[in-house]
Amino acid sequence: MLLSSSSASDSRAAATRITVFGTIAIVAILAITAILLFINLPDANAFNARVERLFVENDDLTSGAEIKLLEILAGSGTAFSETLASYRVVIFVLLVFATAMLVASLVLLVAIVALNRRMGEIERQGIQVSSLLISREDNAVYLNDMEFKLTEAAMETLAVLAEARMDDEVLTGAELEGVISGRDASECDEAAGATRIKRLRDALGNQMVAELLVKTIARRGYRLSIEKDVIRMV
Repeated sequence: MLLSSSSASDSRAAATRITVFGTIAIVAILAITAILLFINLPDANAFNARVERLFVENDDLTSGAEIKLLEILAGSGTAFSETLASYRVVIFVLLVFATAMLVASLVLLVAIVALNRRMGEIERQGIQVSSLLISREDNAVYLNDMEFKLTEAAMETLAVLAEARMDDEVLTGAELEGVISGRDASECDEAAGATRIKRLRDALGNQMVAELLVKTIARRGYRLSIEKDVIRMV
């Protein structure tokens, strides 16, 4: 249990470090990109400066048509500068949005990886059960803080598995069927015991709980994947 807690703490610490460093890297990269982009954008007043230069260098443009042309150019320069300023705002908003999306994606990715690691640890170690109370009278089993109502047949199967676990035994399907039916294991079918295991898992309902609580050991049989000292039967 101590090793499991230590491993979980290490995983959380590693995930936190990855998230922090990843967030810093994303913000730094996008900040550098924004700086370079804004530096290389043309000056918003560049067009107005060129128009002003035309006014200064062409004092001889005095006719009405020529003056009208210069006014049009001046108006175009103002419109250009306003448009470019609005583009800067749009680019800034998009960069902020991209930063937020990348950070959120990184956090989500780290969370998924951490969850997958945790699920892998659970699959390897089995479910952590602090108490398993089997109540034959109520046809119920209390697993930690979860209550499962079972059929009489499922209760018989679970009770036999619990007794075998307390004796550190692994039961084959035929042996399980033999104990429940009161016959010799050699007279019983392996498939009958496997059917009882399937019905017990179905009765437990929660697939993860059922698969991790009732373990199938290849070429050996079935057993409860919990410590025997947490089992009580009433």
